[in-house]
Amino acid sequence: MVVEKLTEHEIIATSSICFHCQQAVEKFLKAFLITNGKNIKKTHNIEFLLSECADIDSIFAEVDPKELSEFGVDARYPGDMYIPNEIETLEYKKIAFDIKNLVENRVYKFIGYNN
Repeated sequence: MVVEKLTEHEIIATSSICFHCQQAVEKFLKAFLITNGKNIKKTHNIEFLLSECADIDSIFAEVDPKELSEFGVDARYPGDMYIPNEIETLEYKKIAFDIKNLVENRVYKFIGYNN
C-alpha cells in the first residue's frame, strides 16, 4: 500500500497519508461487502461501512476507526483541513493495515486462496 512507502521515512504529508489510509479502508470494507453479496451504498463513511461489515462478521464491530472518515471528506473539500501529527498518522496507518488483514483473511478464505 502507498501508506507503507509514505511512512518509511520522516513523515511530512500527514494529511495525504491519512487520506490514503481512509481510501484503503473504504475500499477494503467495500470489497468485503461485495464478497458477501451485499450491494454497496455510495458513501465514504467508515463507521457506516464497518457497521455493515459487522452485520456479517462481528469482529468488525471491535474496530475503532477514530476520525478516519473525515480524511476522505477533507481531501475533497479543503478549507479548514485538520493536520494530524505523526503519532495520529501512525495510528491511522495501523487501523488501515489491521482492516486490510481482517478483510484479506476473510476474502482469501471465501475464495479458497491459501497465502
